[in-house]
Amino acid sequence: MGLFKGSKMAFDSHNTETVIGYDAYFQGTFTIKGSLKVDGRLDGSIVDGKMITVGKTGKIKGDVSCEQAIVLGEIKGNISALENIEVMAGSRVEGDLKAPKITLEEGSFFNGHCTMVTKEAAILKKQEKVKN
Repeated sequence: MGLFKGSKMAFDSHNTETVIGYDAYFQGTFTIKGSLKVDGRLDGSIVDGKMITVGKTGKIKGDVSCEQAIVLGEIKGNISALENIEVMAGSRVEGDLKAPKITLEEGSFFNGHCTMVTKEAAILKKQEKVKN
């Protein structure tokens, strides 16, 4: 007899969030189709993310490719987003930002270049990378 047999519970994978917890460390390329919250440390790239959130204790050393990014912690690497990037007060980003909409809050640290592109151009660029 299954644990959920007869129940009306459903698992919706579209709303799930993967979390790299405070004490966790990940090394390598992290390919994710959904949302990711990083409260621990990640050394490597994040590819194909929907919503990437770097918590206050989160640290990423590598490039991030996603639809949306919110940074409250640290990223040492480039961030490329199809929609928007938000670098919040108290956070630290050392790398280039590329998105149609970029927000740098007062009190955030940023060292790099910003490139604002249309959403269509960002999607075309992503498709070109997939072909190569």
